[in-house]
Parts: sequence; C-alpha cells; structure tokens
Amino acid sequence: MDEGDDHGDEPTAPLLDLAAQAQSVSDPETLHDLLSRGHRAWCEGIADVQAGVARETAGLSDGQFAERCAVAGAPWEEGMSRGEAIAALAFVTWDAAPAAMPYTALERRAARFGVCLLGEEVL
Repeated sequence: MDEGDDHGDEPTAPLLDLAAQAQSVSDPETLHDLLSRGHRAWCEGIADVQAGVARETAGLSDGQFAERCAVAGAPWEEGMSRGEAIAALAFVTWDAAPAAMPYTALERRAARFGVCLLGEEVL
C-alpha cells in the first residue's frame, strides 16, 4: 500500500468493509461469516504488527526492550521469553491501533445476536 506504516494497515479496508456490512445484518449465519472473515483479517494485522515489533526491537538490549514493553502497557514479566514479550507488545500495539477497531465493532454487533467464534478457530 502507498500510505501508512507496516503496522497492519493492509487489513484495515477489509475490516472496515466487514464492520459496515454487519451494521445492517441480523441473520446469525451471515454475521458468523462476517465475523469469521474479520477474525482472519484481525489475525493478519496482528501478525504484521508482531513482525514489525520484532524487527524494531531486535537491536534493543533486554533492559531497553523491557522499558519499551512497560511504557506500552505490556510489561515483560518474569518467566516470559523475549518472543512471548514481543507477542504481548504486538497485541497491545495492534489492539489499540485504529486499524483494529472495526473488528471490535464487528464483534459487538455479532454478540448482540448471540454470535461468536469461541470453540471454532481460536479460543
């Protein structure tokens, strides 16, 4: 894409489209399909962010990296590997990103009609 950085901009358009579609849908089967497609786009976004975080933090010392995690609200807790801390930092980063917000709207809309993905793709 021409605009944006490498923090998950690519799945933004599909997530916006799916969330918009969901606003006029009440059929649980259709909402489930939209939510499932949205989940895949959300996962693509967090994977992109995680790869970016790994690249950006590769040269940081453990102390510098721990400080970055703490500032972001994803402390590197005792017993966590660096990879786990990268995943936690990526989650916090992606979850707060405007690009991820349409999925939250999609989840809420689906939940209003009793639709969720628990027990299917990812718990």
